[in-house]
Amino acid sequence: MSNIKTSFADFGLNKNILSALKDMGYEKPSPIQLACIPYLLEGNDVLGMAQTGSGKTAAFFLPLLNNIDLKLESPQILVLAPTRELAVQVTGACNDFAKHMRGVNVLALYGGQRYDIQLKGLRQGPQIVVGTPGRLLDHLKRGTLNLSQLRCLVLDEADEMLRMGFIEDVETIMSNIPSKRQTVLFSATMPEEIRRITRRFMKEPHDIRIQSNITTRPNISQYYWYAYSCKKAALLSFLEAEDFDAAIVFVRTKNMTLELAEFLYLNGYKCAALNGDMNQIVREKTLERFKNGNLDILIATDVAARGLDVERISLVINYDIPLDVESYIHRIGRTGRAGRAGRALLFVERRERRLLYNIERSIKSNIKEVRLPNTEFLSERRQEKFVELVQHELLSKDIEQYNILLKKISEKKQIAIEALATALLKMAQGKRPLIVPPDKPIHHHKHQLSHDKKANYKNIERRKKSGAMACRKEMELYRIDVGRHDGVEIRHIVGIIANEVGIKSSYIGNIKLFDSHAIIELPKNIPIDIFKNCARTRILNKPMNIKLLKNKNTYQNNSRRR
Repeated sequence: MSNIKTSFADFGLNKNILSALKDMGYEKPSPIQLACIPYLLEGNDVLGMAQTGSGKTAAFFLPLLNNIDLKLESPQILVLAPTRELAVQVTGACNDFAKHMRGVNVLALYGGQRYDIQLKGLRQGPQIVVGTPGRLLDHLKRGTLNLSQLRCLVLDEADEMLRMGFIEDVETIMSNIPSKRQTVLFSATMPEEIRRITRRFMKEPHDIRIQSNITTRPNISQYYWYAYSCKKAALLSFLEAEDFDAAIVFVRTKNMTLELAEFLYLNGYKCAALNGDMNQIVREKTLERFKNGNLDILIATDVAARGLDVERISLVINYDIPLDVESYIHRIGRTGRAGRAGRALLFVERRERRLLYNIERSIKSNIKEVRLPNTEFLSERRQEKFVELVQHELLSKDIEQYNILLKKISEKKQIAIEALATALLKMAQGKRPLIVPPDKPIHHHKHQLSHDKKANYKNIERRKKSGAMACRKEMELYRIDVGRHDGVEIRHIVGIIANEVGIKSSYIGNIKLFDSHAIIELPKNIPIDIFKNCARTRILNKPMNIKLLKNKNTYQNNSRRR
């Protein structure tokens, strides 16, 4: 049935959705979209096995949006996502697809966000709710989320929810929503626990499996930088350290294209913004200046850069990490063209490590980590470029006039030629010093993963059943003020730590539950600022109040592996 479809219009989607797809630069359906959309439009259950980046978000949202009842101001579509990052990402995608549809209200519910904000959103009658299992279950228990009119349930990245310990919450949610509904489940892998859910809760689902065909060209060298400091300052350092003919810096929003373009311009770079709000004439002029060498750097969004083909691009910097693998492949594909070599650099913030792993898994390759260029290297680069500039000027036709002027000033003011040259050198450098001050000491987060550690981390995941844990000597004990009497289980704690602190579940050590509190082992030297963000975080409606234990020996002998 899906094989005869060649465009999104062939599915019979409404014109508002098709307009949004055109604005976003979607040209033709991906394999997962071709396979899923017809079945979902007809109201069938779908079990999809596809890697991150295959286009599955559009595969389920487009048909579900097409069938939504805009007059009914009550949740009709519920999407479960394993992490708040993914919940926010999916919510943003849905808003993009529905931007020309009047009356569509999408709400994200996840841990860490204030309840009053979420309660206000629920009172506004969203038709689509996207959330993490823990927070959704909490709202169901409070009676603040009414799913009596629910028509469709989507489980996104079900295997990730299983790995993070959410599967029991997922089953509880599925048991407490209308049984007469459409169910969609997507998973990169299909372990038996997920199969059990499909047998229990799905009705004759269409089983769709899409093989990943994402590849990158071997002539593109890929690197990532763990963003432990100011990204703007780091961007300047990397641009200065790289030898490039032309570069594209990718960001997520149009406002950031303008902000970074101004920032780089003030720092001496020939650059311009490129975003979807630019009219065609301005866009064409900007691209022409970029192609002919009047601009060296474009700061662009994904939509604006679709179809961009400029041979002189030798560097791509992902200032904001893309939220799906297809976007990453598209971005770095702007370099390494016409047989040339290209370089691609990815900035990865602490909470974005999971997105990096998804990219690596999908392209079946490790991306190498690089360090921020140090001040010694930057000083050498600046001095080399300055010497090149001086040598270029020495070949100019009017250089002799300046030689006469130099001697005249030296004789008149009785200043030695060397002293005068030194003063002129300092004046010529401008505001940017040729000799950069030494680097300030940087304390890297202990949970930052080098590729050796990531390889070890993957081995740890494979050995979890045997109870092996990494870096046992580099763990510290933390206390939270919730325990057995609060109805808390270990899986709740794992989910909160994974979502709110950003530490993968396999890096969480022993957990010991007591009646009124719990003790947790976490990697050593986690910055205290991370936990400040969790000050209002609740587990089953009680503040967790996480804090570092000074006296480790008090609980060490009583702890047990979760």
